[in-house]
Amino acid sequence: MAAKSPRKKAATTTTRRPRRKKAEPASKGLSAAEVASEAAAPPTELVQGIQEDGGQVLSVYRDPLGAHTVVFAVLPIDKVEPTPYQRDVSEPHVKRLASAMERLDRFLDPIIAIRKEGRYWTPNGNHRLQASKLLGGKSIMALVLPEEDVAYQILALNTEKAHNLKERSLEVIRMHRGLTGARAGRESDFAHLFEEPAFLTLGAAYEKRPRFSGGAYHPFIKRAESFLQLPLAEALQVREARADKLMELDDAVATVVDALKGRGLQSPYLKNFVVARINFLRFKKEGPVEFEPTVARMISSARRFNLDKVNREDLGRMSGPLLAEDSE
Repeated sequence: MAAKSPRKKAATTTTRRPRRKKAEPASKGLSAAEVASEAAAPPTELVQGIQEDGGQVLSVYRDPLGAHTVVFAVLPIDKVEPTPYQRDVSEPHVKRLASAMERLDRFLDPIIAIRKEGRYWTPNGNHRLQASKLLGGKSIMALVLPEEDVAYQILALNTEKAHNLKERSLEVIRMHRGLTGARAGRESDFAHLFEEPAFLTLGAAYEKRPRFSGGAYHPFIKRAESFLQLPLAEALQVREARADKLMELDDAVATVVDALKGRGLQSPYLKNFVVARINFLRFKKEGPVEFEPTVARMISSARRFNLDKVNREDLGRMSGPLLAEDSE
């Protein structure tokens, strides 16, 4: 059977998050005694695996919220690596963290780890891992979780360094690629992991063009995107095709920006200004929005952009004062 074209209109779904109700104090989870009780049955295969890998198990307990088993262990640092789908580390952050650890002369914040074929993925703790390696550490403390699938979900707990749009988008599309082929199901089944459908398309765009100005396009993409009710592999093809259309739009916008600069307009907000001008959704406050028609119309508008209708006052109102060379 021939593969479905990624350009074919894809089924979408919109998910709403239920409003969280405030829990009663001390109404959920385990007591301190229950966390440390013998009810936490050691996962024998995982414990043996850690020991065979050169690590040491220090204790086994149940986490206080959901009573899931956790193995507290020390692992050989050369066997620990980040998950293949998470964001890249920030080198300045690693250096700052290493300096702080060196001053304190202590490592007090265990990483999260998942055992994977004799090695360990950390979905939460990569900066701590890299800082420890920078300091020449031999081993690292870890909370090792028996369930491999939790690695895809635990990125939501990663608050070590705030994500920017590019980092989050790349992380989400890499997660999508990791799930494709390894898991069955539709893209919409994993909405709780991906958080926002716009991240998927933006992530594919950032992969194609690392200096892509995602922030200029994010507002309309967020309105035009939904999670796809397609198998992961087919959904990934759609994301790739949509990223290609964003590249086409970005090229058209860049042509307008260059033309405006040629007329003496210089501002760091020129691209945002042009995108805002061609974004007809600002006049459409309600009703459904589809990605392909929206981008096609914006590309057309960019190619027909009337430079004569742009003046310094318009740009100044959007972005503040122009650069010095334009204030003659």
